[in-house]
Amino acid sequence: MASPDTREHRALPEARGERLDAYLARAFPDLTRSRLQGLIADGHVLSDGKPGKAAQRLRGGELLSLHVPAPVAAIPQAEALPVSVLHEDRDLVVVDKAAGMVVHPGAGHASGTLVNALLHRVKDLAGVGGELRPGIVHRLDKDTTGCLVVAKHEQALVALQKAFKTREVQKTYLALVHGVPPAEGRIETLYGRHPIHRQKFTGKVKEGKPAITLFRVREAFDGAALVEVDLLTGRTHQIRVHLAEAGHPLLCDALYGAGRKAKGAVAEAQEALGRQALHAWRLAFEHPRTHKPLDLEAPLPEDFTKALELLRAASTPAGPPTKAKPASKKPAAKATGRKR
Repeated sequence: MASPDTREHRALPEARGERLDAYLARAFPDLTRSRLQGLIADGHVLSDGKPGKAAQRLRGGELLSLHVPAPVAAIPQAEALPVSVLHEDRDLVVVDKAAGMVVHPGAGHASGTLVNALLHRVKDLAGVGGELRPGIVHRLDKDTTGCLVVAKHEQALVALQKAFKTREVQKTYLALVHGVPPAEGRIETLYGRHPIHRQKFTGKVKEGKPAITLFRVREAFDGAALVEVDLLTGRTHQIRVHLAEAGHPLLCDALYGAGRKAKGAVAEAQEALGRQALHAWRLAFEHPRTHKPLDLEAPLPEDFTKALELLRAASTPAGPPTKAKPASKKPAAKATGRKR
């Protein structure tokens, strides 16, 4: 397998005003412009030490650093990695994904993923639904923790994928956000990739797929809130985008909340977290073979719990959150981390 490739190049003075991706395509003719755009989106291109953007205009003279990761192996290898299991039977396994663990191999992540761990744990998982993503029904962001279901054979995979597509799966998250949103709400937008920042998504598009997010405030603090979120659709970054565009980005969300300044206990909570404050708390669905209901909860991880403690300790008693249009008639449950 080829080794990773790191290159440096000083932008020429005459490059002033030129797009970064277009200039790199000329500077490194062995890489296509689309490949370079992918590397930029994945954070592998730095301009004077800062992550570049494909559409940014050069001043001329910048030091451009380009890292090309080693190609991903065609077939992921089994690795004896720790993984927390919430439920397992002959058809599926529901895990509590840890923060920092990528779900499946990809550019820059050829090993150390959840798939590598599951290949070691689950016999005959390789090849279920494809070599690179065996058994994977849905995904969570690298820094999002909590419930994730994996199918052990093709029949279970097809049934679970259908259940997700037809919205027969209940997906409930817990999030810590900046500010205090209304008590309940429903965010429904069209959804698509951001027209300028291509690594981002947005609900402010004229054309796109429908995206629906329901939320309820569980606890209000000074400058932050614990929010329970139900996803009726499963778009990439949906919770992060919808809450940020509603004025309440997640704590520590570098992509969608970078401009939000924190102070006091909120800043301390962010330091305790060090990653976006999102936890896939509950997953409820019908078992694909027995058709019995499965309702599983993942306990709050230590960093999330610590952040909550800091916010609670510093907050003064507050009145009830502002009333808004009810998001759901389902009562909020307690985050106990148990199988129901």
